[in-house]
Amino acid sequence: MTPLIKCEHVDFGYDNQDAVVDVDMEVNPGDYLCIVGENGSGKSTLMKGLLGLLKPTAGRLTVSDELKGSGIGYLPQQTAAQKDFPATVLEVVLSGCLSRRGWRPFYSRAEKEIAGTNMEKLGITPLKDLCYRELSGGQQQRVLIARALCATTQLLILDEPITGLDPTAIQEFYAMLRRLNREDGVAILMVSHDLRNAVEEANKILHLQKRVMFYGPAHDYMNSKAAGHFFHEKEQGRCKPTAGCHVPKLHMHTADGKEERQ
Repeated sequence: MTPLIKCEHVDFGYDNQDAVVDVDMEVNPGDYLCIVGENGSGKSTLMKGLLGLLKPTAGRLTVSDELKGSGIGYLPQQTAAQKDFPATVLEVVLSGCLSRRGWRPFYSRAEKEIAGTNMEKLGITPLKDLCYRELSGGQQQRVLIARALCATTQLLILDEPITGLDPTAIQEFYAMLRRLNREDGVAILMVSHDLRNAVEEANKILHLQKRVMFYGPAHDYMNSKAAGHFFHEKEQGRCKPTAGCHVPKLHMHTADGKEERQ
């Protein structure tokens, strides 16, 4: 299987100052990878690098030909101005086809069909004529996912997507991502502070603290030193989890194989 994105000892930074160093990781088709870490750990910098907004200062970043052709769907954190955007749902979703449209002044029939299919998939077709800023936070996120899927069906990159959502909307959002990943084969790469759901939903965890502290299967992460330290910091209040964040119980193992609960 050819990775969609592969980092080999990659560094990213600004103004001759590395913010992330020696990253080894890959995103394969169908992966669900969550990036976790404290504030200032380099998560946003790594994301910008994977999106091609920053060039590596060291190492090798490889993007598959398939992904170069289809592009990446990106869902950034929403600002207040973005939430108040004065456009209809259909107009917002269609804007995901801009890279396909090129210099043409109008969207093609095929592009409108793609937008319609993605709105149907996300359950927002009845909202298509409503103004985006009139929607709830959960509905807005569905619109933005549909927009991102108009750009690509290969990989979605999401930056703290549940921020500001109520508990019900959070669970609906995760269910939607689960369907896209498991039924449609869309690879998911998500930065999140929501540790409980990150571990339950993802198949891989990348724990970043300017360098990789853990990278591997989600079920192995719970027994790692990186997880133990991170959860302890949250329990002490040094990290501020976002809405919907719950700290799972850890099952650490001592040298003699006995289990310790934390």
